[in-house]
Amino acid sequence: MKTFWLPLFTLLIITGCSSENNESPGDNPNTEPMYFPENNSTNWEATTMTSLGWNQDNVEPLLTFLNEKHTKSFIILVNGRIVMENYFDGHSAVSPWYWASAGKTLTAATVGIAQQEGYISINNKASDYLGNGWTSAPIAKENLITCRHLLTMTSGLDDSKGDNVLPANLQYLADAGTRWAYSNVYVKLQDVVANATQRTWNNYFDSALKNKIGMTGAWAVTGTDLSVYSSNTRSMSRFGLLMLNEGKWNEEQIINTAYWKEMTSTSQNINKSYGYLWWLNGKENYHLPQTQQQFNGSIIPPAPNDMYMALGKNDQKIYVIPSRKMVVIRMGNAADGENFALSGFDAQLWQKINAVIN
Repeated sequence: MKTFWLPLFTLLIITGCSSENNESPGDNPNTEPMYFPENNSTNWEATTMTSLGWNQDNVEPLLTFLNEKHTKSFIILVNGRIVMENYFDGHSAVSPWYWASAGKTLTAATVGIAQQEGYISINNKASDYLGNGWTSAPIAKENLITCRHLLTMTSGLDDSKGDNVLPANLQYLADAGTRWAYSNVYVKLQDVVANATQRTWNNYFDSALKNKIGMTGAWAVTGTDLSVYSSNTRSMSRFGLLMLNEGKWNEEQIINTAYWKEMTSTSQNINKSYGYLWWLNGKENYHLPQTQQQFNGSIIPPAPNDMYMALGKNDQKIYVIPSRKMVVIRMGNAADGENFALSGFDAQLWQKINAVIN
């Protein structure tokens, strides 16, 4: 297991953080200016736990827990600066790893950019961009499904048919907007963007989002027509930082603030804890993947109520916490058993994080 948290000179040598960090002890993360790493650079400014007033005695138990739970990589940013960067099990800063469903949020962000550039409207029916017959539903029912329904998991299509998004597998179950069900039909939004822009999804995504914030990585299509993103952990951190700064990277507003707010707010009345492909903490109730049962309370009670999350199969995590100016990234194998997005690991991890940051 490699650790990159203290001392600072070790962090600078091992992780390639910039030697020009001018942080002073006692800096308040809520008043300190946001930092953005340069594109095409391995330099990334760091800040110390001492300056943040964190409890360093509880770092080792956190790292031990992460290692025991099959973690590959872990990063905490505060105001864009690295506080912790840790790799395990032979993983490194340049190793790619799959995002799984955490990558849904990349699709949500890119859809927002396509809308602000005038290519689409999320209020239009998906058939406007995909043509008729993209599902097996009767045409009248298919035409009820808007792009917003795909963003909010309320298409009404049968979620029990697996990952395949070919028309034969997209079958009518309920009218759009009347049922929340976690499924991969959202990936049709990538076809919406490709058809509307007359570019490939990869090409538009790269120019509209990936290249602007200096991400690496690529989409790969699986045998079920599902598009899965993989990148190194710092690229995932860059996207988390963009979201923390309300869609703005340095001086460029990449995702307009109105759409950013919609993405990270309750998007419908069925699952209060879901935005546009983002999970939301601190709400009055939530639904889990593969069930129609409603659970009361916050998804992750130990975590901050204002946190929003990109969650992927087998515990791929982006946690964004505006009140702490913080982004937390976890990549790796399933902490315990295989899971679709949420698991008991989230609450356990936040208990360990809280012991460090509070």
